[in-house]
Amino acid sequence: MDKEKQKSSKTFSMPAQYITRIAVLTALSAVLFLILEIPIVAFYKLDFSNLPVLLGAFSLGPGPAMIILILKNVIHILFKGLGSTMGIGNLADIIMGAAFVLPAALMYRKNKSRRTALIGMVVGTICMIIAGVLVNWLILIPVYMKAFHMDISGIVNMATDALPFVNTEWKLLLCVTAPFNLLKGFVISLITFFIYKPLSSILHVKKR
Repeated sequence: MDKEKQKSSKTFSMPAQYITRIAVLTALSAVLFLILEIPIVAFYKLDFSNLPVLLGAFSLGPGPAMIILILKNVIHILFKGLGSTMGIGNLADIIMGAAFVLPAALMYRKNKSRRTALIGMVVGTICMIIAGVLVNWLILIPVYMKAFHMDISGIVNMATDALPFVNTEWKLLLCVTAPFNLLKGFVISLITFFIYKPLSSILHVKKR
């Protein structure tokens, strides 16, 4: 009877631990997404909301990380609304966030070492740069042009004020979008690299 009770306790406690950690990381990610944005250039703002997502990816796995990523965008929509772009910005955040987090999570799951985590974050950053360029080119820029009744020169001029040599769409994508995502990936990866180990005992689900 005691063995059955222990088995039952284990069965229910592990999902509860996952749910608790997902909820906490989602709340933290959503708060960072809502209140902390650092303007960089034009309409690009550095936020740290994917930091908890990456922590969840390493500690809980790629599946829970995607749940955190999606839920933080749902919460963002609930508080900020869909806006004139009808939530396309949030969709783009999910795509680029997944491109960043999934490679790192999948690589780390196969070999849990700091070296693998570092390599995974580098690969994830490269994937996010590529995804960022493609998403801006194919989705975000066309949507913003339509939503704000602007042509491509109007979008490009938002960056030209800060960077005069940026005077075409492809210069915007390659000289602003790509470096911005490189900066974002580098900053989040660097913070994660230093804080993950001290927090790992709290973040991991404890198997009984």
